[in-house]
Amino acid sequence: MKDKKPVKVASVMRSHYVVVDGKDTVAEALTRMKEADAAIAIVSKRNDDDAIGLVLLADIAKQVLARDRSPLRINVYEIMAKPVITVAPDMDIRYCARLFENFGLSSAPVVQDGDVIGVVSYTELVLEGLWPDELG
Repeated sequence: MKDKKPVKVASVMRSHYVVVDGKDTVAEALTRMKEADAAIAIVSKRNDDDAIGLVLLADIAKQVLARDRSPLRINVYEIMAKPVITVAPDMDIRYCARLFENFGLSSAPVVQDGDVIGVVSYTELVLEGLWPDELG
């Protein structure tokens, strides 16, 4: 077995992502997410002492669609997760995958010096982190 350099989250994360405000309606957030082809949106901080939030398409499906609620009448802050577990850009992708498994996550913001610099999900970890090195 050869020694290989660990793959870091920074090398597989998506650096373009959608940012929404907690007061935005779910419809507004969905519009931005659809335009960016994103399944995740970062909910911006209200001030420097606040925590970032996260809303996933799965949250919208479970808390709006499945409950027959109107996306025009529900605000993002009503369905978002906050605070959220974040990942450091220099974390090894193997540890990131373990973190996701241990805490039941599917994605997380990548934060450096208190600022979101990207997002990472199982998709990036596997398709960008493993492919094609691990498979052949």
